Amino acid sequence: MANQRIGWIGTGVMGQSMCRHLLAAGHRLTVHNRSRNKALPLIEQGAVWADTPKEVARHNDIIFTMVGFPEDVQSVVLSKAGVLAGTNGGETLVDMTTSSPELAQSIYRECGKKAVNALDAPVSGGDVGARDATLAIMVGGDKVVFDTVLPLFEILGETISLMGSAGSGQHTKMTNQILIAGTMIGVVESLLYAQRTGMDPHAVIDVIGKGAAGSWSINNLGRRIADGDFNPGFFIKHFVKDMGIALEEARRLRLSLPGLAIVNQLYTAAMAMGWENLGTQGLYRVLQTMNSVINE
Repeated sequence: MANQRIGWIGTGVMGQSMCRHLLAAGHRLTVHNRSRNKALPLIEQGAVWADTPKEVARHNDIIFTMVGFPEDVQSVVLSKAGVLAGTNGGETLVDMTTSSPELAQSIYRECGKKAVNALDAPVSGGDVGARDATLAIMVGGDKVVFDTVLPLFEILGETISLMGSAGSGQHTKMTNQILIAGTMIGVVESLLYAQRTGMDPHAVIDVIGKGAAGSWSINNLGRRIADGDFNPGFFIKHFVKDMGIALEEARRLRLSLPGLAIVNQLYTAAMAMGWENLGTQGLYRVLQTMNSVINE
């Protein structure tokens, strides 16, 4: 892998840390981001800037993408200035965006027409997992391609699994997001109850975070809520996007997920209140507002 030339598109909250790990491991890295300023710290550490996704693909063997929305993935990969336009065959595209399973399958087919390999590889673990290289990475695609990229995945995360054919990584991420949605409403309501009763939220988390109610969300995002820290490790607007994908897939499968639908509506309320750029723990503010306990 030392001779592989790596390109990375999308240097936001997650991508920034992930790129740093690749640079620290000694890899040559070409980066592109919609806003060049967000890539400057990586350029200062030795990454090379490219003006377009097409330019990234033209000079690299493995191209990672981690952008915001499915429409961003489609543009970055399939547009005239996109990744595929810059390939000659033999490259590997790894999309780590949480996106549509259907789009992942479509990209796999389009890549195949140019003899380009493709994996969909969304992650879980948020900004902490990206920073600490402890991400869970769920992958869809061909095993031979997965095995080739695995040494790079191991730089970025701890739990890495090939879940099946193209789109399977995205389907797995949808199950992850459905579970997180249900967990987050529990975290918020439990801490709101603690606030109303005058309990110290950190003291409460010290206990319930080690029992049957323990979860990553209560032990990490719950602490942020207790500290009044609503900065994004993962944006509300992106979580609403993810839940929308999951609900659309559920509709297609004729599967009723009422819990997910309710939580999606509460997060949509957060966006209506202007909080789309808060972290997912910002759901707490919605429930505070509903219950008029902001100043308690």
